[in-house]
Amino acid sequence: MSKKGLSLEEKKKKMLEIFHEAKEFYTLKEMEKIAPKTKGIVQQSVKDVLTDLQGDSLVQFDKIGTSNYFWSFPSAAGASKQAALNKEKGELATVQAKVEEAQKALRDAEKGREDSDTRRDLLARLAAARKTHESLKKELEAHGAADPVKFAEKRRAVESAKEASLRWTDNSMILFKVAKDTMGADASDLRQYLEICE
Repeated sequence: MSKKGLSLEEKKKKMLEIFHEAKEFYTLKEMEKIAPKTKGIVQQSVKDVLTDLQGDSLVQFDKIGTSNYFWSFPSAAGASKQAALNKEKGELATVQAKVEEAQKALRDAEKGREDSDTRRDLLARLAAARKTHESLKKELEAHGAADPVKFAEKRRAVESAKEASLRWTDNSMILFKVAKDTMGADASDLRQYLEICE
């Protein structure tokens, strides 16, 4: 039976042990040599494990000159976990405050809505009024063109059109008179030219 390889979590734990035991800085090449010999981590997975540890903020990384250095100290891991814990506690306190505020608003909203005979009577009257309103609304929609509001709008539109036609007729007569007085044109010739009947 062949030996099974290390899981990612086991590799991460063993990689951290290298850093915490030696308390040194390492380049990627140094880690690729040390990790397989001391902890049994396959050389091809060293870079992936280091990248994953960086993502978890358990290993620090810095580029100095042309070299990349990695390090991790036990106190740094504890500090990052403490910072994460403090952040989560702050978020928890914020959420709890919002929950308490919502509960208070709910209690305030429920005041005056206690179940009573008067409240039940008012709610029944409200439901009846809404039902009547809906039935009247449907009846009004059924009338369609005979709707008094629509009829009034049409009447206003007709009046407006009538006023506009009278205004244009007056303007046309004024135009004919001015043309006759200033240019000596005949009104019937102008009507024929503009295609305006009597």
